[in-house]
Amino acid sequence: MSDLSPLTAFSDALADLTAATAASVVGIEGPRTLASGFVWRPGLVLCAEEALPEEGEFEVVLQGGARRPARLAGRDPSTDIALLRIEGELSHPARLDAGAASAGSLALATGAQAGSPLVALGVVARAGGPWRSLRGGEIDAHIELDLRPRFEAQGALVTDMEGRGLGMLVMGPRRRALVIPSATLERVGPILERHGRVPRGYLGLGLQPVRTDAQGGRGVMVMSVEPGGPGDACGARQGDVIVAWAGERVAGMRELMRALGPGSVGRAIVLGVRRGGQPLELTLTIGERPAA
Repeated sequence: MSDLSPLTAFSDALADLTAATAASVVGIEGPRTLASGFVWRPGLVLCAEEALPEEGEFEVVLQGGARRPARLAGRDPSTDIALLRIEGELSHPARLDAGAASAGSLALATGAQAGSPLVALGVVARAGGPWRSLRGGEIDAHIELDLRPRFEAQGALVTDMEGRGLGMLVMGPRRRALVIPSATLERVGPILERHGRVPRGYLGLGLQPVRTDAQGGRGVMVMSVEPGGPGDACGARQGDVIVAWAGERVAGMRELMRALGPGSVGRAIVLGVRRGGQPLELTLTIGERPAA
């Protein structure tokens, strides 16, 4: 029996950690929605943006089954973060920690379903540096877990074995369990609380990648110009080929889109352009992308 005592102690510690973490976690229900989230600040819940439909009403289900109406306060598809505003105060905000995760360490993902905890235990399979999502969002660290959570666990709070919040569980490509780290949540959350969305740069140009010479040079061709947009205001024309951005060669569409993050709005950029084979420069002031 003594050989089992370390396992029993670990099991008891894990149950205690789950109970403490679950106090901050809620279930999210709505039209075509069963997901999880957690209290970020009083009256505000963070959850996975991809788990929510484009529109509809939501309820959060607290531990024990009590329900509260919720409305969408903001969403950012590029980082997969959404913010819900709840009627009435919610206690027990999650304890987020912006410290780095360590590969090989244990991680606990605590979600909720029908008023009860929904738990998965796994290992941090990968802990890397900043990366950019397929939708262009800046993620402060690449954290991947070796576990296969249920769909209802999207938005779960991921903690280490001391209860410190590493971030939020989301589903990556091929259902990989990824974590949106606490640093990203703390950066994007206040923007969503104030503005409802994360502003992105906007050129007002329809673009298409092209090769500029036989040696493999690249650029982007202006296929359309939106009247009154930033590109129109700077004098861009259909057929122009943009080959330089702020003095740097344009390698392709992906790199150009990466330059249109939240910090780009209002910035004046000198574009190197070829028009009818002749070089010229245009100064474009980046606008804010209109809400969809």
